[in-house]
Amino acid sequence: MAKDPQTPLDEELARQEEEAEPQAQEGELEAAIEGAEEAEQVAREAEASDNPEAEVLAARVEELEQSLAEAKDQALRAAAEAQNVRRRAEQEAEKARKFALERFVKELLPVVDSLEKALEAMGEDATEAHREGVSMTLKMQHDVLGKFGVEMVEPHGEPFDPQYHEAMAMVPNPELEPNTVMDVMQKGYLLNGRLVRPAMVVVSQAAG
Repeated sequence: MAKDPQTPLDEELARQEEEAEPQAQEGELEAAIEGAEEAEQVAREAEASDNPEAEVLAARVEELEQSLAEAKDQALRAAAEAQNVRRRAEQEAEKARKFALERFVKELLPVVDSLEKALEAMGEDATEAHREGVSMTLKMQHDVLGKFGVEMVEPHGEPFDPQYHEAMAMVPNPELEPNTVMDVMQKGYLLNGRLVRPAMVVVSQAAG
């Protein structure tokens, strides 16, 4: 069966239908985009809206973060305190090691003083062997003390220092500067830099 020829009216109607189809598709696409935008906006509003459960969780998270920060701070403080305690213990142990012999040294010094006085008091009638024996014994005593950190304080001719010297007398002496050690009556001693016994001295003062 032959197809009826189209009249100009039919052609115009067909043309309008073809033009209407893309317009309809474009309208549907715009509606879909608007719907998606509206859905996204609703989702954002839902997230921003008050949610008791979400607020509780957020508060709990904040509380846990604060507890974690406090725990870290306490751990750091504890580590620092432990380090300080260890350092103090090491210092005390080192101090005890250095000065454990202090009492022994104090008890031994009078023996050294006696040997020095005996050597000084020897007259011409003393034999050379006797003199040499006492001198060697005194030297051995000084050597042994030196091995354990004992130093002698013999400040003859030095300025008077009250930290290490004890003034037994002050004598006018125009030949010396005031507060100069003129004579040492008894030597002083240090143990690893700490004063064990001050030197007993005679100090000069200005004449007149």
